[in-house]
Amino acid sequence: MKRVILSVTTDLYTDPRVDKVARFLYNKGFDVTLVGRCYANSPAIDKRPYKTKRLRLLFRRSFLFYAEYQIRLFFYLLFKRCDLLVPNDLDTLLPNFLISRLRKKELVYDSHEYFCGELSIINKPISYKVWSSIERFCFPKLKKVITVSQSIVEQYEKEYGIRPYLVRNIPISSKPDITATRESLGMPKDKTVVILQGAGINEGRGGEEIITSMKFLPNCHLFVVGEGTVLPKLKSIASELQLNDRISFIPRQTPETLFNYTSLADIGLAIDTDLSPNLRFSLPNKIFEYIKAETPLVVSNLVERAKIVKQYNVGVVSTEVSPEAIAKAITELSNPEKLQQCTENCKKAAKDLTWENEELVLEKVYCSSNT
Repeated sequence: MKRVILSVTTDLYTDPRVDKVARFLYNKGFDVTLVGRCYANSPAIDKRPYKTKRLRLLFRRSFLFYAEYQIRLFFYLLFKRCDLLVPNDLDTLLPNFLISRLRKKELVYDSHEYFCGELSIINKPISYKVWSSIERFCFPKLKKVITVSQSIVEQYEKEYGIRPYLVRNIPISSKPDITATRESLGMPKDKTVVILQGAGINEGRGGEEIITSMKFLPNCHLFVVGEGTVLPKLKSIASELQLNDRISFIPRQTPETLFNYTSLADIGLAIDTDLSPNLRFSLPNKIFEYIKAETPLVVSNLVERAKIVKQYNVGVVSTEVSPEAIAKAITELSNPEKLQQCTENCKKAAKDLTWENEELVLEKVYCSSNT
């Protein structure tokens, strides 16, 4: 039995993509360990078929966190028995790469985003220099790379001459039970319920413009479900505009409860801005979660998400990220005939857009004879 170690910098609780890959490998007969970090307030991990390891660190953010995590992960991997290493994103690549060379172990790099194109990196010259140097050192020597959108596939091929495998972050086909009602979740019956969900409601995700758009949507109620760095600012804008009666902020939920919110909403939002290459190339999981929940969506006019919405006709593409344009797109989608047609199209698209189909690519990556 091959022993595989997957590593991330998250606390494992809200990382569904890595969980799906770990379960895939476990079901294929691998002995799987998933390594991440543990915050003081990290929820307990639900029961999983594979092993997990959370590293407790002194530092939680910034350079000190990354430096500590790289060192801790390096020594963890150095003495842990394994046959295959799977770093997830650039912030775990270097220790995995060094160990793979020192111990002559196989390595598959799973890049969940265009890391050096992140907004928090490209605006900080020192951070950009450090991370881009690590990427340039490791990437040309990699044999197998996975990433999450066609745009990132093409960007990496352009930069390094290596074409990654495309494995999109799509949910599994089976659905959790809907155990809630609109009433139990505080959703008004006489309003169009709009939802913005996510574990990273941060700068550049269109939150400010979405909140402000509610000025023009008196017949809508917005639910913001999740966590992120801009939430205090969004709450402040809602108060300033006297919109608290039509905007509800809900903290991070379990995946099952979140699916209840998404399924019972009328319209889902994914309005990232074009402030960085990573945002431009992104294809977030929430888009597929909305489709799975049969909730039509409004997206910004970024290439990957616009392509999905247009291909399957499951919503409306906002012409720009402004309160007025977002309100116009939501109003267009709120038309009963339009909303019903897009709901039916979501049902059809959900049959095609499944994690099980993405696993066919994972078969080639992990189960071929040369892995």
